[in-house]
Amino acid sequence: MRLIALLLLVGATSAFAQQADPTRPPAAWLAPVDDSARGATGEQAGGLRLQSVLMPQGGRPVAVIGGKTVALGGRVGGATLIRLNEREAVLQGADGVTHLYLTPDVEKQMIETPKPRKSGTSVPVKGLP
Repeated sequence: MRLIALLLLVGATSAFAQQADPTRPPAAWLAPVDDSARGATGEQAGGLRLQSVLMPQGGRPVAVIGGKTVALGGRVGGATLIRLNEREAVLQGADGVTHLYLTPDVEKQMIETPKPRKSGTSVPVKGLP
């Protein structure tokens, strides 16, 4: 009986070892960036990636770009951070203006809420003045 339980335990642990870690970042984020393998447009401005935007109340907004904290007006990778909002950082450099997005593959769309129906007559509720 113990032998069967031991065999089941060993088989179960090997099955769990083959599962991918759900908290692991995508492989594209972990792979080293090679300049020759990059396309003509590059990976968001020559390897720079917008990772976070911090906008404290009454404070100076900062962005985390390529692992470095950059304040508005600061420089990263030969470009200056000229504009910053919750989803986007705008850099200006020798190559012109570059937009970095927190979620470059996601396009935000506004949803219209349905308008309430208008009733021709209002019916008073019993018991209310």
